[in-house]
Amino acid sequence: MPPDSDRRDQLAVDRTLLANERTLLAYVRTALALLGAGVGLLEFVDATAASFAGWTCAVAGALMVPLGLWRYLTVRARLRDGQSGIP
Repeated sequence: MPPDSDRRDQLAVDRTLLANERTLLAYVRTALALLGAGVGLLEFVDATAASFAGWTCAVAGALMVPLGLWRYLTVRARLRDGQSGIP
């Protein structure tokens, strides 16, 4: 049976992995909300400012998923390597 400190260290890593996954899901949720808002503005509002805002939201939402995935993979790799100083 491992000592208590080893068990605590492993549990801390497990919590960090789960937090990393929750953060990825938050990026995806935000991306879907931005895409939905952008499409809604483009489809239902007839104004130049709304069109600009709609395209801005849609592009931001499309860029959010790759950004979140990159962050998730970076943090996961650092955790597997045992590096500290995770961004």
